[in-house]
Amino acid sequence: MPIESRNPYTGRVEQQFEAFSWPQTEQILGEAHTAFATWRTTSFEHRAQLMHRAADLLRERADELARLMAIEMGKPLADGRAEANKCALCCDFYADRAEEFLADKPIETEAQRSFIAYEPLGAVLAVMPWNFPFWQVVRFAAPALMAGNVGLLKHASNVPQCALALEKIFHDAGFPPATFRTLLIGSDLVEKLIADDRIVAITLTGSEPAGAAVAAAAGHQIKKTVLELGGSDAFIVLADADLELAAATAAKARMINSGQSCIAAKRFIVEQPILKEFITKLKTHLQALQGGDPLAEGTDYGPLARADLADELTEQVEDSVKQGAKVELAGGQPEPGSARFTPIILSQVQPGQRAYEEEFFGPVAIVLEARDADDAIRLANDSRFGLGGSVWTRDAKRGEQLARRVEAGAVFVNSLVKSAPEMPFGGIKKSGYGRELSHLGIREFVNQKSIWIA
Repeated sequence: MPIESRNPYTGRVEQQFEAFSWPQTEQILGEAHTAFATWRTTSFEHRAQLMHRAADLLRERADELARLMAIEMGKPLADGRAEANKCALCCDFYADRAEEFLADKPIETEAQRSFIAYEPLGAVLAVMPWNFPFWQVVRFAAPALMAGNVGLLKHASNVPQCALALEKIFHDAGFPPATFRTLLIGSDLVEKLIADDRIVAITLTGSEPAGAAVAAAAGHQIKKTVLELGGSDAFIVLADADLELAAATAAKARMINSGQSCIAAKRFIVEQPILKEFITKLKTHLQALQGGDPLAEGTDYGPLARADLADELTEQVEDSVKQGAKVELAGGQPEPGSARFTPIILSQVQPGQRAYEEEFFGPVAIVLEARDADDAIRLANDSRFGLGGSVWTRDAKRGEQLARRVEAGAVFVNSLVKSAPEMPFGGIKKSGYGRELSHLGIREFVNQKSIWIA
């Protein structure tokens, strides 16, 4: 079956690619495995020169990459350029800091000398999603390559042009071709790759079912995995918050990538005294956003990445309303089978409703009423997810105390949740395990070797 690049706004197939066969895939894996033996011996200085060049190319090609994102998964041009530049920032970050992050760490023992050495492992398989088609990959690839590993990318099947464009950037930057390759394969070959001894570790960003399948296959082979899965981030608004700022940020946080972000705010947990005013302000800000053609300058949000995703989101909303949720802002698909989806606000959301239990991966804001701050924390933690969250209050000290009680991998006080190269990124509970970015991210796929010299 061919791999298609389909424009979600027009529905037009832009390009088709023949999926790689297993013999083709195995040949690329063999080349990567062979390349690792040499790549691991290169100096940090040499790797950094190439990684800085990759950063330069990401910036130089930002317009081209933004256009690919727009036509393959519906991201507005301005957001696509921002993503390309963020990728460049990540490449520069690891080029400048990898040697420091992986320097031998002395340990005081009874030995004459003892330390931890950080050594590369080999070929790492990355199974990546479509929603941030460059950023999700670069935050794996930059630290992996700088650590001396080699990378194989199995990208989402609806963004093949993005996957190939990133491969070309690394190759044009001077990385040996076999150190980073895109595999145009279906999910049917992933388990076969994981079973091959030449794959030493796997990183996946995606859905719970995909994460569970990859973790099970890797566990059977006793291989390290890092999983970044779904999220249903809580956005806690206390009665003493700057309500205008909170509501304006809430709209922005819900509409990140047309709502298709693991760390987009999804559950707005608001103290009762300000609930109605918050909903009114949130509605105003959401209605002010301009949806449309992602290739048109000035578009705030585009379509969802695929029509079936919009169909599924519509079903979740309709079921929730049947279960008692109230529509505060009507929106959604213009007709079934369309990838276009305008914002919706749901209130009166209670346990048992799909809106309470599930992740809504699109522009649907779920508003929950909290009696007080303790009740807000209870609601925030009453979720199987634990990726990110935020707390809004004029009392920063109180905000920090409450942030410590939120069960999530990252909690922001009076700020939109975001990822940045300097800070660890990842979740707990059903949102996955392991960390990307920062010094923790580059140490996920290395051998942390203890060396003892008597």
